[in-house]
Formats: sequence, structure tokens, C-alpha cells
Amino acid sequence: MESKPDFKTIMPDGLVPVTDIDLRALSEIYDERDVYLSVYMKSSSAAELDASRSFIASRFKAMDKSLPADDLRQPFRSTLSLVEESVASLPWKGERSRVIFACGPLSFLHVYRLGLEIEPLVVLDSSPFLLPLARLRDDYEDYGLLLLDSQEARLFTIRSRLLEEKIQSSIDLMNKHKKGGWSQMRFNRLRKGAIKSFLGEVMEDLLRLEGLQDMRGLVIAGPGEAKIEIMEMLPPQIKEKVLGLMDASMGTSLADLVEMGDRLALEKERAYGRERAAELRSAVLRGQLYASGADKVRDALQQGRVKALLLLDGFVIPGWICESCQHFQEGSQPESCPRCNGRTSRVNLLEELYELAQRTGAEVEFVEEDDFLRSLGGVGAILRY
Repeated sequence: MESKPDFKTIMPDGLVPVTDIDLRALSEIYDERDVYLSVYMKSSSAAELDASRSFIASRFKAMDKSLPADDLRQPFRSTLSLVEESVASLPWKGERSRVIFACGPLSFLHVYRLGLEIEPLVVLDSSPFLLPLARLRDDYEDYGLLLLDSQEARLFTIRSRLLEEKIQSSIDLMNKHKKGGWSQMRFNRLRKGAIKSFLGEVMEDLLRLEGLQDMRGLVIAGPGEAKIEIMEMLPPQIKEKVLGLMDASMGTSLADLVEMGDRLALEKERAYGRERAAELRSAVLRGQLYASGADKVRDALQQGRVKALLLLDGFVIPGWICESCQHFQEGSQPESCPRCNGRTSRVNLLEELYELAQRTGAEVEFVEEDDFLRSLGGVGAILRY
């Protein structure tokens, strides 16, 4: 399927959160020939850029030599001309990697500059190669971070290590009781009331934070007891989104906040992956709704029965795909597709299963090392019915 006209050229003018990249739309693009070039490169320093460009040049040269005929070599060379400037350009402030998808014959070019690191990779295939981006997206979903004490609050969103401050508020509190006037008891009572009122205002700001329900969750940080107090005040729909509480001073640098928040959010994501793997294991042991193995999971995805697709991170399932009818399966590559006699190519089935899950609306979860999922062939699915 060819991309829509308004999706052919995308070159954002700033660093892009990985959650802003439309992986579902990219997963729907394919051609009967290997004409889509995917380039992943590091770009955070001159040394990394030089190393990435050297690697990319060697891959381009090897690909050009390996293409069997001019009907593929000429489209490939037109694609190289299309990506040349994007590969050669200097990095932007904060850029750590660059992702390029291109197809010269179809004038298709997407260039994404990320604030996240990614390993260099060059792939020529019948569709954009999305698996590295999918893994990044699984690890770096958007989340909110609230930094507060009893007098000040700052609310941020963190998207792929890009921090944006949404709200800052504070109140003036007298911290010492002076002689005369109020009694100490009355002073303390008024002070506690002011703090409670302030925390209530912060909670209202949280409720108004656009997109919070669609984010991974919320990290609450700060010194002292204020973070615990506001946690107790939160309504259930927000409380269940809290990823954890974190001790931090109000003077913590923004870079350190991102580092600490990312670490906590990633731990939560890893824990969720383990929970999903345990859920799949339970379904298998009880003979409930599940599918395992690449081919059975593929069939369940095509039928729209998959609730959650579990992929073992870093695993490779050798298989093949027909570039004409797009049928794919595990095993050695036949000379031609047994279904339509079309041309075939070798693939890692994790990529094909991921793209199919994107097209059918299934949840995708990458699971770190898990012996049970490995015993199932590196892939499993929790089914809807």
C-alpha cells in the first residue's frame, strides 16, 4: 500500500518524541519490491556521526552490489540521492539519534531527530523497518512529573527525554511564629490550612493536565511529606496513574529530574511486561485464551482476536514474507510464495507480527528476558476470544 499524499514527506523542525511518530500509518505502507530504505544512526557528537556515516556508507555499498538487477538497483540509487542530505546534515541541539525512512521512486521521505539513543542500522525492505522505534516507544512512553513541597509546585511532561514545564505555582508561608498576636496553636492551624488549600489547587492543576489519562502515568517527587499528602488527596482515576514517589530537592536540575523520572518509569514498564508475561503463562497453564508461536499468533492477529501481543525483546524468529500478497510465516524461505507464486524475502517475524498488531489495534508489549516466553518461541498472545 502506498502512503497518502500528506504522509509522503515528514521532516519536523524540532526534536520529535517517539510517541509522535505514527507507527500505525507507517506499518500500513508496503511495496511488492524492496524499495523502502530505513536508516537508524547515532548523531549526538561528531565522533558518533562519523562512525554512523562510515557504517551507513559501507551498508549502502554492500546493498548496491547485492541487488540482483537494474530494476532494483536504479530505484535504490534514487533513494540514496533522496537521503543524502539528511544523512550528511549537522545535528541539532539535544539530538542523539536520527531515523530516516525513504523511497526514491515514490518520493517518500521521513526524517525524525530524536533525543534518545538508538543503535545504527540500515535495512532495505518492502516496507519501513519499525522494530527499533517500536522498542523505543515501549520504553519511553510519555509521563507527567510533579515536583512539590508545601510551598511550591512544578508540573512537567516528559516525552522521550524532552521536558516541558506546564504549570508552576507557589504560596507564601510564615515558617516561624513571632511573639505577640496569634497563639502558636492558631498559627499552626492556619499554616496547615494554607498548605492543604495549596495542595488542593495543585491537584486541580493535575486534573486539568491535558492528555494525562493517555500517558504512561505520573511521577510525584519532592522533599518532605507534601508528595505523600497530595497522593492521599488524589481521586482514584489519578491515583491509579501514579508510577511512584521520588525523593528530590526543589533545586534538583531538570536533567537530573528527567534521569530519575525515566529510571522510575522504565522500572514500572519492565514490571508491567513481567505481569503480562505471567498473565500469558497462566493462560497457557489453564488452557485459556492464548496463542503461541509465530504462525498461530499471526493467524490470531489476522482474525482480530489478539488483545495483547508479547514479544521477547531482542529475539529473532527467522521466516519469510511474500512481497506480493504479504503472507509471511516461520521457516526457510521458498523460491516463490506457495499461495500466489510471488517473490519472497527473508525477514525477522517479530517485525511482521509487530506491524500486523499495529494494523489490527492489538496492544504490543516487549518483554525482557523471560524463560517461559522464550520456550514458546519468543512470541505469544493473550486473546480477546
